[in-house]
Amino acid sequence: MPEVLTAPVVVEFPFTRSLGPVQSAFLTGLRERTVLGVRTDDGRVLVPPVEYDPVTAAELGELVEVGATGTVTTWAWNHAPRRGQPLATPFAWILVRLDGADTALLHALAAPGPDAVHTGMRVRIRWAAERTGAITDIACFEPYDGEPVVEEQLVVHSGEFADPVTGIVAPARLDYTYTPGRAQTAYINALTERRTVGERCPSCRKVYVPPRGACPTCGVATEEQVEVGPRGTVTTFCIVNIKARNLDIEVPYVYAHIALDGADLALHGRIGGIPYDRVRMGLRVEPVWTEGARYPDHYRPTGEPDAEYDTYKELL
Repeated sequence: MPEVLTAPVVVEFPFTRSLGPVQSAFLTGLRERTVLGVRTDDGRVLVPPVEYDPVTAAELGELVEVGATGTVTTWAWNHAPRRGQPLATPFAWILVRLDGADTALLHALAAPGPDAVHTGMRVRIRWAAERTGAITDIACFEPYDGEPVVEEQLVVHSGEFADPVTGIVAPARLDYTYTPGRAQTAYINALTERRTVGERCPSCRKVYVPPRGACPTCGVATEEQVEVGPRGTVTTFCIVNIKARNLDIEVPYVYAHIALDGADLALHGRIGGIPYDRVRMGLRVEPVWTEGARYPDHYRPTGEPDAEYDTYKELL
């Protein structure tokens, strides 16, 4: 059996969002070392603040200043911090109810080890040296043995600051190692030879490309390899009008499902060599490879007559 492939994969999507008056005041307040909560109609103080009461859905807007100290309500030890987390050394994730608040805030606690952390312990904010109006303006929490630092009667805050934060970019990223397994390893290795290989189900006899190692219809293992293509038929398609970041393809272009000859499952690929508005169902296409590529760069028309609808209708 050939060596099964593995590869690191990164999925990343920076999300840009605008802030309403409540979230804007909260994040701008952190920049100014002030923690704001929002008071509900029944008197509860929510931190972080939200625009609408999670119980009644009533609109909220009365901001109050809470303390920079609080009590840990629960925690979990993080023995191996990952890239982008608040601390580079082992720390505790905690839910901390700040003095004056009725809900808990998730953040990191700097502690020498898990034995130094317990539910009910007192903590305080360690502010970041440089603050920009983000949750990271709280660098972390640290143990604290003093009295609550908050007025007995919470002070109503206008939420007004100079140069308020009105929008944020929230990075979302997932790093993982992907192992395609035996069947797809064989498929990928064949592509390096500019061949496309699927696997036939021993029960229904359908040929699946790319192979999954098992028939999705019958649920039985597949092992018999079948070379398909290289030509195929466009079964359906879409026109892409939005240019993707880091993708050097001019819009509009066409992305299609292509049923390779001999396959019983359509795979997807870009259609080139033809104006986008002339791509159609039934169009016969063939792969175009670039030097050193592991996959076809795109598919182009073969010049053959279009395939009859009945020959591919089951693959839509």
